[in-house]
Amino acid sequence: MGVNLRLQKRLAASVLKCGKRKIWLDPNEVNEIALANSRRNIARLKRDGLIIKKPAVVHSRARVTLRNEAKRKGRHTGE
Repeated sequence: MGVNLRLQKRLAASVLKCGKRKIWLDPNEVNEIALANSRRNIARLKRDGLIIKKPAVVHSRARVTLRNEAKRKGRHTGE
C-alpha cells in the first residue's frame, strides 16, 4: 500500500482554490508530502513544485460543430 495523503490533498485543494481532482502530488516525494500537516507547509510544497494544480480539462465542441453542419443539410432528423 502507501501513505495516506488524503489530508494533504484536501488542504492543497483549499490552498490552491480548486477541487481535489485538480491536485497533483509528486509520487517520488510521498514521504516529504506526508510530513506536511498545515496550510503553510502545503503552500511551501507548492512553491517547491511538489504539489501542482493541474490545468482545466478541455471539453471540445468539434463533434457538436460537425453534427450541426450535418443537421443544417437535413441529416439526423429521423426521416
